Amino acid sequence: MVTLGMLWLPIVVSAVLVFVASFVMWMVLPHHKSDWRRLPDEGAVSAALAKAPGGMYMLPFCDSADKMKDPAFMKRYSDGPTGVITLRAPGPSSMSRQMVISVVYNLVVAVFVAYLTGRTRPPGAHYLEVFRVAGTATFLAYVGALYYPAIWMSRPWRAVAKDTMDGLVYALLTAGVFGWLWPR
Repeated sequence: MVTLGMLWLPIVVSAVLVFVASFVMWMVLPHHKSDWRRLPDEGAVSAALAKAPGGMYMLPFCDSADKMKDPAFMKRYSDGPTGVITLRAPGPSSMSRQMVISVVYNLVVAVFVAYLTGRTRPPGAHYLEVFRVAGTATFLAYVGALYYPAIWMSRPWRAVAKDTMDGLVYALLTAGVFGWLWPR
């Protein structure tokens, strides 16, 4: 059995590599630049939303199944617009805070990948055996939950496909690191 203590180096190295890859994909490469668009008359929309605190909102909003049958609600729903809006708290956001949380998340994913791989692959396991387990677990961690927001919240499938490809890169990097640094 391979313990988590034996896997501290692949955990840290893979978490850092995934962070760097994520930075490159979001800040350097152009494929995510088309994920976001400007709202028509952004100023009017901002003014309308100014009183709303940070949080998640649905438009039109309905708090019960019975009210969804109300003709006035059905008209608002059919006439549109419909959507899900996530608002941040007003004021500048801290990119450094988000980066730290991102690294911590990458470390958590790597710990779970290390746990699963360490329980299923012995010391000295062949590179590809470790690669398969670590890669599959990492792919599921970064990609597995991307599809529900597309199914239920109308997140564009194109954005989900791009994030899936990003997750595949993270999985390949993590799997490669675990296979390379696996205890012999």
